Amino acid sequence: MADIIERYFPDLSQIQKEQFDRMLLLYPEWNAKINVISRKDIENLEVNHLLHALAIAKYITFTPGSRVMDFGTGGGIPGLQLAVMNPESRFLLVDRTAKKLKVAENIARECGLTNVEFRHGDVAEVKEKFDFVVSRAVMPQTELAKICRKNISRTQNNALPNGLITLKGGDLDADLGSLKQLSEEVPVSQWFAEPFFETKKLVYTPL
Repeated sequence: MADIIERYFPDLSQIQKEQFDRMLLLYPEWNAKINVISRKDIENLEVNHLLHALAIAKYITFTPGSRVMDFGTGGGIPGLQLAVMNPESRFLLVDRTAKKLKVAENIARECGLTNVEFRHGDVAEVKEKFDFVVSRAVMPQTELAKICRKNISRTQNNALPNGLITLKGGDLDADLGSLKQLSEEVPVSQWFAEPFFETKKLVYTPL
């Protein structure tokens, strides 16, 4: 049971609760076959991975019809969790490692998620436009912004200007570089009390 997620998100529908419960069963099963989460860390799946992904859902609720790309999704984090929280938005999950993407595809199917698509390859090959690009600890913000700027739509549909939302940890000065003044850094500990989040940040950069 996704008890910790439900504590922080008390308004989840029954379908959403079941989808998170299903993820808690499916990720360990798939991880035993294809390593998408450190084997040492799989027992912390709910907090360190699923709840961490949902920091983005605390920061923004996407307007229905929004399009979001998860770059370097791995096994579907944070894209699948955001797809559960935003069933009326569309998500494209992109990764260069086919076997990791296979895990994400299977989990999405078994959770009944119909608002996600998958793309094997590099974000440079993605031509579509999105309201937001999300990512978790894939590369420095400066590099990611350079790569995905072409994918940010000029049409604004959300409370925040379109841009890049990432989940990071540690000192971000070098990571953000020239984007530091433009970006907002939010401590994830303001939403979640677990010790894991003490050094975690959400970073938003409008593009």
